[in-house]
Amino acid sequence: MSAEVLTVKNLCKIYPAFTLKNVSFSLEKGKITGFIGRNGAGKSTTLKALFHFLHPDSGEIRFFGDSITEHELAIKQRVGFVSGGIDYYTKKKIKTITAVTKAFYPAWDDAAYQKYLKLFALDENKTPSQLSAGMRVKYALALALSHNAELLILDEPTSGLDPISRDDLLDVLMALCDEGKTILFSTHITSDLDKCADQIIYIQNGEILANSSIQSFVQGYKTVTLAEKCPLEKEALLIGTKRSKNGYTALVKTENAAALGLPCTDADLESIMIHLEKEVAE
Repeated sequence: MSAEVLTVKNLCKIYPAFTLKNVSFSLEKGKITGFIGRNGAGKSTTLKALFHFLHPDSGEIRFFGDSITEHELAIKQRVGFVSGGIDYYTKKKIKTITAVTKAFYPAWDDAAYQKYLKLFALDENKTPSQLSAGMRVKYALALALSHNAELLILDEPTSGLDPISRDDLLDVLMALCDEGKTILFSTHITSDLDKCADQIIYIQNGEILANSSIQSFVQGYKTVTLAEKCPLEKEALLIGTKRSKNGYTALVKTENAAALGLPCTDADLESIMIHLEKEVAE
């Protein structure tokens, strides 16, 4: 079997006010890949297209080497989708929701389900309305993992969680990767990806801007702090100059840092994203 768990080629979706343009990427087995971009950049549109929750206008989507168009039912047995915004029947007990859900999955594993209930400290006699946001995400994960999902696609799963709950969830995701699971993790909280992700896919205005390891992406930029605006002859080297508490900050490509002739520091994922988005907005 191919090491690529998911392959997307030239995915397009056209709306009156937005276009997803030739989105291409692949996921390697056993890795966490972060999918980042500002709100409206195309993250959710891409994820919905993967599952045919909406139908793309063109492009190819393959899970485990098989086309989603030709093998949709079989593929969905092997993939779990978890969203931070999922709402279950709020007044139904968890065990009732589970009983309905398991009927859709021939490969449902009750032993695995009980293991994840214990791991996540979930009480089957509670209702979703009695669970915190973090516990509802963990319940969604338990359902996905109990039908032996090999690939987890998470759409903003940590959105709205407090820092402790987010950190707990990231620990769970890293443990799942140790077990050979593959995870695509859409988020705008870039610090979460600094902690757990191997790869990064950055989408901007419906197009893939970067697709690489986090390490190589971050190493491609430096941060510059300026007391005042940069001289015009060097301004062209700066990316996304913006006000800061003590003057201005900007990005510079690492390859151009020496030519800039100003003190530079290592950039992090959040600062890179902020300055790149600032550059586009100008």
